[in-house]
Amino acid sequence: MFADLDYDIEEDKLGIPTVPGKVTLQKDAQNLIGISIGGGAQYCPCLYIVQVFDNTPAALDGTVAAGDEITGVNGRSIKGKTKVEVAKMIQEVKGEVTIHYNKLQADPKQGMSLDIVLKKVKHRLVENMSSGTADALGLSRAILCNDGLVKRLEELERTAELYKGMTEHTKNLLRAFYELSQTHRAFGDVFSVIGVREPQPAASEAFVKFADAHRSIEKFGIRLLKTIKPMLTDLNTYLNKAIPDTRLTIKKYLDVKFEYLSYCLKVKEMDDEEYSCIALGEPLYRVSTGNYEYRLILRCRQEARARFSQMRKDVLEKMELLDQKHGEGKGPGESLPDCLPPPPAARAAKAQGRSLCLAAELYELQCHTGQALVRAQQHHQARAGPGHGHRAGEGGSSCQTPGVGPVKQPPVCQALLGQPG
Repeated sequence: MFADLDYDIEEDKLGIPTVPGKVTLQKDAQNLIGISIGGGAQYCPCLYIVQVFDNTPAALDGTVAAGDEITGVNGRSIKGKTKVEVAKMIQEVKGEVTIHYNKLQADPKQGMSLDIVLKKVKHRLVENMSSGTADALGLSRAILCNDGLVKRLEELERTAELYKGMTEHTKNLLRAFYELSQTHRAFGDVFSVIGVREPQPAASEAFVKFADAHRSIEKFGIRLLKTIKPMLTDLNTYLNKAIPDTRLTIKKYLDVKFEYLSYCLKVKEMDDEEYSCIALGEPLYRVSTGNYEYRLILRCRQEARARFSQMRKDVLEKMELLDQKHGEGKGPGESLPDCLPPPPAARAAKAQGRSLCLAAELYELQCHTGQALVRAQQHHQARAGPGHGHRAGEGGSSCQTPGVGPVKQPPVCQALLGQPG
């Protein structure tokens, strides 16, 4: 097409400057440099790079990028050649190949048009739609297969709601347990006063021991609260810092993902437009003048893909931090650092075992106290004689402890030990 003309078609660069240069690339084991080529005769005066593949000599070198024009191979001009001919020229060279290029000095902001913004909005709308619904509404879309991070975000939201309810329930439970401990302390004070005023030595000793037992229950209860409280602090750190930070990172990832998909969809639309016009024998004006608009979108797509890959890597690292087990070996007063998950199952089991030990100590203390009361009652009845404990109104101050039977576990011990009341 261009060979039939006796003049050169002026390129419409859209105000985008180009800088000439050359780069020498070492081919890989498959005799490739890792680029795909577009344009060229017979419809486009320029031959340009469409894509630079990952982990290839061109990508590792980083000199050329999508949208750059190729002007020569090993010093030979490629003007007027097709992309197939240029690809063969590159393949014929063994070892190192020198690529002459015009670097496209494109600003990614130029590619962020209203069309791209609307495509991002459309991708947000159809993200949660099924394929059938999107097809019924006539919404075409580019999708990423097996993108499980969106599902992970939904799981994170459900986990946050679950932990929020657990936190509120635990706070109420600890508050009630603290009030119960204060009640035991008040019982201890009352029994201590009774024991001091009781003239019978054995009964007085029994009341004093019973008072000490209730005070010990209060002391062990406070120890139990101090053991459980750091777990609640870690849970709050996970709920109020780690989850919101990861949620924000995933939302940023989704924004970059939608931008990348929008550029992919734009490239696909421009390709379809070009192919349809070529099929009709009417090449597009942008193609005939260097296809700079298309090359700008290619460059924006490549940079959006790089941002998308980096953001996806960051999100996966944060999700790994949330999933892995942290906090093992920490003391009761230590809390987890920011953006780390709550204590693992091992630490929870350790704290639960410590709680059961405290409950067992409380129960043992109650049993010893009850046995002391029984012995005091038997000693008092033996000294007072038969029937004395059942007569009322007789002179002298006597200490009777009627109704002392088998000592039962207190409700708090039953709850902690998991036994029925």
